[in-house]
Amino acid sequence: MDTDIPSTFEDIVSAYYQPLYRFGYSLAKNEHEAGDLAQQTFFIYAEKGSSLRDKSKVKSWLFTTLYREFLRRRRKDGRMDHYEPEMLETVGGSVEPHIRRTTDANLAVEALDEVDEVYRQPLSLFYMKDLSYKEIAEVLDVPIGTIMSRLSRGKAQLRDIFKRKETETSENAL
Repeated sequence: MDTDIPSTFEDIVSAYYQPLYRFGYSLAKNEHEAGDLAQQTFFIYAEKGSSLRDKSKVKSWLFTTLYREFLRRRRKDGRMDHYEPEMLETVGGSVEPHIRRTTDANLAVEALDEVDEVYRQPLSLFYMKDLSYKEIAEVLDVPIGTIMSRLSRGKAQLRDIFKRKETETSENAL
């Protein structure tokens, strides 16, 4: 076993901040966002890192988490690009951000409920429990290739459901 694995939170931050920052910068092409991504990654680790069973995997966990955070932000930014700022102010009104997040989360859970059961389980473990493909394969006791296929098909179903819901919402607004 490798004895050079950082054990305390401070040691982990010291060992991985610069590599995570550089990775974040390579993705975001922006110093500020790279710093935010690294900090958010350590924040998530502070919340969920204790559930990491194999401490030798902390480095890959951190890099995976930073990458997922980057993708999450890109998806969020992509959704916002479709609207004019004035429209967002009008539609958004004075609703508090935590209420909007709760509404978005509720819509996501509703959409997930519409996905076929065989795809719903891996999607839930991937998005809600933040498990890796390998961990999902172990939990569901199926080959990793099957998990990859089910996640791909499940994500496609989710996209279709979200598109349908978006169309329904815009039609109801007219």
